[in-house]
Amino acid sequence: MSNAVKIGIIGLGARTETLLATMFALKGEVIVTAVCDFNQARIEKILNIIAAHDCPKPAAYTDYRQLIQDPNVDAVLVPTSWNSHLQIAEAAMNAGKYAGIEVGGASSIDELWHLVHAAESTGVSCMMLENCCYGREELMVLNMVRKGMFGELIYCECGYEHDLSEMAWNGSRSERALHNQFRNADLYPTHGLGPISKILRINRGNRFLSLTSTATKGRGFDLAAEASGAPRHFNIGDIVTTVIKCANGECITLTHGISLPRPYSRDCRVQGTKGIWLENAKGIYVEGMSPKYEKLDVAGNPYTTHEWDPQDKYYEEYDHPIWKEFRNNQVGGHGGMDALALRAFFDAVRNRTVTPIDVYDCAAWMAVTALSEQSIALGSAPVAFPDFTNGKWIDREPLFRNKWCLDEVCE
Repeated sequence: MSNAVKIGIIGLGARTETLLATMFALKGEVIVTAVCDFNQARIEKILNIIAAHDCPKPAAYTDYRQLIQDPNVDAVLVPTSWNSHLQIAEAAMNAGKYAGIEVGGASSIDELWHLVHAAESTGVSCMMLENCCYGREELMVLNMVRKGMFGELIYCECGYEHDLSEMAWNGSRSERALHNQFRNADLYPTHGLGPISKILRINRGNRFLSLTSTATKGRGFDLAAEASGAPRHFNIGDIVTTVIKCANGECITLTHGISLPRPYSRDCRVQGTKGIWLENAKGIYVEGMSPKYEKLDVAGNPYTTHEWDPQDKYYEEYDHPIWKEFRNNQVGGHGGMDALALRAFFDAVRNRTVTPIDVYDCAAWMAVTALSEQSIALGSAPVAFPDFTNGKWIDREPLFRNKWCLDEVCE
């Protein structure tokens, strides 16, 4: 355990339990040396889980400010509420600790600037643990894009569509339910936007310029709450659509929909001058490689029809190096994506290097929530993105290249 990263965990809810299950599988890579929650019962539950795995008992705190001063902590994981994790991450960086934050959108642009300034002034990294950036499909498409298979990129789509109508049941007062009750915005943009941003080189030669957002009426959560016998009104629209304009001319359409019945999807689409990937079709089309036929219509006139290749066809040649190594020994939650994101974070902490998802990525992706809320309130008016890099996106410092890199494919 001498090379193990010493981690403090702040916020001991259900997400911490799933993260712990993954960390237990990463034998020798990490040790939990401190935990913190204001709820003593949660502390005792987590201590019992850790003891059941024959791990050393960590220090326990009820005030995160004490944990981040603990000299036996190299970095902190912050799976706390949306309204607190940025403030805690800022404090951790100011104390010299790397911070790994869970996903979610920002409530204000101001809190994102605080996060950026903390990272810049201390030289300590903050990484959003956006596990979808390490999804096998997403990484294969990144590999194909970097090899020029799709040509020049033109347009992308992504989103988060997931039936979470149970949040409205029984008068739930969870923080996530309250955000949906009182706000109208894309509240959960990063699962799709993270991988797409890396593919488009956002913050390294490209950036988000502006967005417009539009929300439909909201009925799904209201109906679910009424059916549960605890009627109340939710402000969020059932479908929130956001269009982002990028500095290099690409557009991204994001869709957020969590209150209507449907199968889960992140709605990813990557389209360039030579090819396209469509997640929901499980298909890829590459000009010159995929099926294309000349046919005759009913009048006898010739026309061309194109057909999808199954995306599985491309894994043999274009599977990302990370997954070539990992696919036969998958561990951890969400199909292994949790383990990859955590290992990338732990590797950066161990070597005191910049995390593959850095503070500028965190700020740009999370800003979508606050900016979409403004745009919707202004009648779908365009809203400008802050440049959190202050111009550095044009010519960033050399990329730190290692196996976990998400900007390039490093063998």
